[in-house]
Amino acid sequence: MVRGKKARQRISYVLPLANSPGGHRLGVNSLAVDCDHSILYSAGRDGVICAWDIDLPLRANSSGIASKNGGAKATSFRDQAQAHTHWVNDILLAQNNTALVSASSDITVKVWRPLAQDGQVPVTIGQHNDYVKCLASPGVHSDWVASGGLDHKIRIWDLNGSGEKLQLDAGEDEGSAKGSVYALSVRGSIMASGGPESILRLWDPKSGKRITKFVGHTDNIRDILINETGDMVMTASSDQTIKIWSMAAGRCINTLTMHNDSVWSLYSDHPELSVFYSSDRSGLVAKTDVRGSTTMDEGISVAVAQEHEGVNKVILGGDYIWTATSSSSINRWRDVDTSAAIQPAESPRQNRIHSLVTRPKLPSPPPSQDNTMTKADEAKRIPLASILKISNAIAPKLRDLESATVYSGNTGRKPSEAYIDIDVDNFAPIHNLPEETIEGQNGLIKHVMLNDRKRVLTLDTAGDVVLWDLLKCVPIKSFGKRHLDDVTPQVNTQESVANWCAVDTRTGRLAVALEENYCFDAETYADETDMKETQDFREDQRINLGKWILRYLFANLIDEEIKRDEAYRTELKKSQPATTSQKKNIPRLGELPSNPIASWRDDDSAITPRPTNGNFPTTPGLAIGVATPGATLSTTGATGASGTAEDNNELKKTTSGDYFSSNPPPQTPNPASTEKSANGTSEETAQSPSEPVQDAKSGSLFGKKFRMNFPKKLGRTSVEVNKPVVAEEKAEDSDKSSEKEDKIVEDNFYGVIQKIRNEYEEVLQHNPEHSLNPGINPSLPNETPVLKLPPFTTIIIQEDRPEAGGVEDLYRGTIRSVGQDASIIEKVAPMWLGDLVLRNQPPIKDIVKVSFILQPYQDLLPGIAGPDGNSRLNANRMLRAKKILGYVTERIDTDSDTLKPDALKPEEYLELYCQNQLIPPNMTLATVRAYVWKTGGDVLLYYKSNGRKPELEQRHAEAKAKAEEEEVRREAEASAAKRGDEMQGGTAVTA
Repeated sequence: MVRGKKARQRISYVLPLANSPGGHRLGVNSLAVDCDHSILYSAGRDGVICAWDIDLPLRANSSGIASKNGGAKATSFRDQAQAHTHWVNDILLAQNNTALVSASSDITVKVWRPLAQDGQVPVTIGQHNDYVKCLASPGVHSDWVASGGLDHKIRIWDLNGSGEKLQLDAGEDEGSAKGSVYALSVRGSIMASGGPESILRLWDPKSGKRITKFVGHTDNIRDILINETGDMVMTASSDQTIKIWSMAAGRCINTLTMHNDSVWSLYSDHPELSVFYSSDRSGLVAKTDVRGSTTMDEGISVAVAQEHEGVNKVILGGDYIWTATSSSSINRWRDVDTSAAIQPAESPRQNRIHSLVTRPKLPSPPPSQDNTMTKADEAKRIPLASILKISNAIAPKLRDLESATVYSGNTGRKPSEAYIDIDVDNFAPIHNLPEETIEGQNGLIKHVMLNDRKRVLTLDTAGDVVLWDLLKCVPIKSFGKRHLDDVTPQVNTQESVANWCAVDTRTGRLAVALEENYCFDAETYADETDMKETQDFREDQRINLGKWILRYLFANLIDEEIKRDEAYRTELKKSQPATTSQKKNIPRLGELPSNPIASWRDDDSAITPRPTNGNFPTTPGLAIGVATPGATLSTTGATGASGTAEDNNELKKTTSGDYFSSNPPPQTPNPASTEKSANGTSEETAQSPSEPVQDAKSGSLFGKKFRMNFPKKLGRTSVEVNKPVVAEEKAEDSDKSSEKEDKIVEDNFYGVIQKIRNEYEEVLQHNPEHSLNPGINPSLPNETPVLKLPPFTTIIIQEDRPEAGGVEDLYRGTIRSVGQDASIIEKVAPMWLGDLVLRNQPPIKDIVKVSFILQPYQDLLPGIAGPDGNSRLNANRMLRAKKILGYVTERIDTDSDTLKPDALKPEEYLELYCQNQLIPPNMTLATVRAYVWKTGGDVLLYYKSNGRKPELEQRHAEAKAKAEEEEVRREAEASAAKRGDEMQGGTAVTA
């Protein structure tokens, strides 16, 4: 009995990139700086969080600019963690900069402690029901964080392990269709949120009650700042404005318009937000300084830098600015001293001042005063072209340019200030190039699955096209900088293979997801695998792709479980009491002590006896031989699966290969119920396991492997076989049997181990001296050839979250680490994975078949139809054309002996056509239907001779001529008899 069912689970693996250095592979979404340890943290769309050592002073000095030359390379890679399986949208530092919290589109909130000595991996502290877009914390010393997402929820999490502390419904008063949270900020007893509704909401983070809301923006609110006292809030919006809201006034008191595009990010470390940085979608990074001004409008705003792409995040550390964009690289810029003087205009273009001075300028300084400037002071001066118009409400207020040289050393505003107009469309940033670029790596951004379902073509951010092998987890070939659509036709093949995996490149790498309901649908022929190590494969052996890759993804886990199983069996044998051995010869009810039943297996591990003619292949991976009635008694629990999916299906077929056959008609005593064999003879269906099926043409190689029927109606009919009677165990044995049935196992990987151990206990209950054969029997190399996968291939076990519309990561490791993590995997992995890798039992699935009609071309060869003229057949979709020709040979070329060394194979003297197109011998029925037939209904196939065996057509022509002569003779006799009857009738009338 299986304990409560789990949600649907999937196994994913991520192909490693060769010699992959540290850094992001896709765009960077968020940044955080630890000034105490000089560490920069970055998080991006590849799901990775990186830590960088900054060899710079990250505490601002009194002059406002760096005292150390920051032009040299000062950043080195420190560490990184693949924290998420989707975009990381935001990060922040908490708990004295020891905890880095991340929010992701994989609906999780995680905490990573990169300074921990044990190298702790990111741990999930909570989940939303949709993408998590933003984080907020009262400060770096806080023990809790708040997260907001597209599920309209704001959740507060305890960083000490207590989980969710509070949940707020951000759209409760506006209806369920609104309330997505894109921006969040906390300071003291105030928490502010904003989103696509353009509404700023204020909350009490302790009670969860809403304080008030402000309306004024006309587009999505993207970022929020709150001053230290909590009486002023600053918001950035996609409506290209920055608004200042007063808690005391209960309204917007300033609207800043220095940006001409959507404002995406805000940053300030000033207690009253008097100095803040902003960035927008056009790539502009601005610094605004309103210190010493009575209103925001009287401040100064400077264009610090211009990125080539929109700036997702701007952050300050000491005297340096870092910017994150959709590029995988991070740029560092020198901060600007906004207290410096304004540089006079140097050209007529820069001196386009449209309005007159509204206040008289001060007189020129006294001649006795030193009017000279040092080179350092000259370098600090702000170019006029870099000044941004801070507000549309009033013209920018700037220091008088003529007297600026006199008062350049002063930081306050002077009476010489004048109002001027700035050309807002033609500004020049102070920095044209960054001081340093932290280089990112190239990530995959696009992919194409090829028709063989084993190879994928990818395009990366550098424009390079690479071909990958999904089974070997390695790149096959690089095509350089090419268009993906140009390379695809060159490497694609014309074949149809079932979809067995889902592939994506959303984290910049190639990730493959396998689910129980479809990962075992695809097969490939062993001779198409291109394996360097030759294996002893049978002819036309097929390999299940999902089973193959899973076998070697968890190879180290299998080895570990085999060791544990051996230790468990040893301890179990030692724990058996010695007195039980005295009862081993006591017969149970129904047994004959003097003559044990010969049909019971001595080494059977089950309590219920099984017949010796059951389906127990001696060599796992090889197909069952000539059909015997006992094959119908095999159960899904039998160990030793074959290489194809249908080998474990309902064994009502006449052969294990089941390459193709018609469905058997219902069993009735009349001749119509007999089953037609491949050679055209009839035979009665076996009625009991002791009656072997007789094949009239047992010497035919094809007749041993295939059997074909010609039903008038297609449909499955089961063949009932009388099962052997098993004596019912009573007394104390019946109680033990019921105990076995009542034993509950967990619905996970460990549940398979529990079932195996229960079988061990059952064996020892009845025969304590019996040796315990291993219950773990993974597939062998002749069934799943050895794959030497890269040891650092990432393995992820995930579980669906239907209520959240996403998935949850239950385990993340590598091929190398799965053996060490066996105890964890046992608890989180699905049961079907355990059945597959430990017992070689993939889930049983129906065989997908293709119906087709097989006829001779222009009647040049004999037909294969039976007496009823039916030539409609169906077969496994993976059946090759040469097997169809082999079937035709057995039907029309009875003198052929393919066992002779020099004998021609059927595909060497017969050809198969569809839609007047020659079908290659190795093409499957699925490929014929998809690329040749290209329509619905039964596929129409014609066979003909290629002339290498002319006697076939000669014999058919002679037989046809003889048949025509016989037909003419019969018609002549019938006509003569008819005339004789007419003459006799006329004579009788006359008489």
